[in-house]
Amino acid sequence: MSLKTNTMKKTLVMIAAAVGLAVAASPALAAGGAKHPRSGGFSFEGPFGSFDQGQLQRGYKVYREVCSACHSMNLMHFRTLAEPGGPFYDSHQENPAANRFVKVLAAEVQVPDIDSETGEPIMRDGIPADRFPSPYPNAVAAAAANGGAAPPDLSVMAKARHDGANYIYSLLSGYKPAPAGLQIRPGQSYNPYMAGDLTPFWTGEGHAPEGGFIAMAAPLRDGQVTYDDGTAQTVDQYSKDVAAYIAWASDPKQVQRKQAGVGVMVFLFLFAGLTYMSYRRIWRGVAH
Repeated sequence: MSLKTNTMKKTLVMIAAAVGLAVAASPALAAGGAKHPRSGGFSFEGPFGSFDQGQLQRGYKVYREVCSACHSMNLMHFRTLAEPGGPFYDSHQENPAANRFVKVLAAEVQVPDIDSETGEPIMRDGIPADRFPSPYPNAVAAAAANGGAAPPDLSVMAKARHDGANYIYSLLSGYKPAPAGLQIRPGQSYNPYMAGDLTPFWTGEGHAPEGGFIAMAAPLRDGQVTYDDGTAQTVDQYSKDVAAYIAWASDPKQVQRKQAGVGVMVFLFLFAGLTYMSYRRIWRGVAH
């Protein structure tokens, strides 16, 4: 009896210790994490959603005039912009590379190349077949120009982050002044939608605020990019448009895949109906 009693006592002590550790750790866990992203109300969400071409064009303009100064999109080619569902798709074009808008956009940038006659490195006007140029020659140069943190490539950023477009929209439009009591490191900004744990840097009362530090200062401001279609030129609208564009760039075939999926589901539904009617006809009057 005494052996069993001692074993039970040890078990109770271990359970109590585990509960105590969990309770002690709970404030730190509660203080960490980011604020849940806001909904951008994007038209492409859901199984039947599709991209708004006007929004994609505005989003590309924001990326081109603001984001591309630091962030690359190494997996994107100019001709992709004119593919079906893209921001500059034209149903009358011969092919994406022949799109007149894409030709102009590509020609506005200089891309590195090799002279076919001399073998010397040169810079030439871009063509639709070119990839988007990178703002830096390599990752080391990118990090050196940004305080040691190289800006991430945005080609598939919407897929690399939970709640993709909503996260990007919330992050870009969610910059706020740091709460009193939060010690910010040099070159950092506070953003409630950035993942992190601010407990070590919190000197105020109560738990540390949601969010984390981000090396990128707020990149957008009202009136920064001119829209020709009369859309509001605000940080919130810029953030929403560029988030939609990055979501499209991360999966340019998304709408076509959705349409194919709907077609397959309709076919399977009809096939199931025909199969059932055939079954009833063949086995009608047969005991089974």
